[in-house]
Amino acid sequence: IHSATKYIAGHGDVMAGAVISSLENRNKMYELNKLIGSTLGPFEAWLTMRGLKTLPLRMRQQCDNAARIAEWLSKHSEIAKVHYPGLKNHPHHELALRQFGNSGFGGMLSFEIAKADRALSFRFMEALKLCLPATTLGDVYTLVLHPATTSHRALTPENRAKIGITEGLIRLSAGIEDAEDIMADLDQALKSVRA
Repeated sequence: IHSATKYIAGHGDVMAGAVISSLENRNKMYELNKLIGSTLGPFEAWLTMRGLKTLPLRMRQQCDNAARIAEWLSKHSEIAKVHYPGLKNHPHHELALRQFGNSGFGGMLSFEIAKADRALSFRFMEALKLCLPATTLGDVYTLVLHPATTSHRALTPENRAKIGITEGLIRLSAGIEDAEDIMADLDQALKSVRA
């Protein structure tokens, strides 16, 4: 199962997915699909195909941006920790290197704002001018998310803490903007919340 809504379509304007399976399972799913009507519309299919044409270009830029942003954030005084497998100090860097080689380490990263509570994290996201708060990823725009109140909100604070989801954790999906512009936006937002 793959969400084509994210990187494949890549423009935040379509909801699509793909299921790859054996012929036997495909036939069962086909019958169910006829009953529930989840066939992709022609325009949505066109949007997805449009996204496929630029997928390699976007992925290269998103991977490059994520790597530059992660490296920059790892040296920022307002950041306690950066989670990105492309960083040499990441616990799974060697594994990621074996799996991805020189093709990039993905367009996703997360970082922890130093000594941040929920209110400070929200102020940080609200202070951003270029990067957009959103619950999706893989878009042409750089998107940020607060996992403790979105993707992991159903967990207790204790369970979130056990798996490293802090109130200061921010997930970032790198877009295709100029990395310098993204970093400048992150920097001004980080500085503004401490002012």
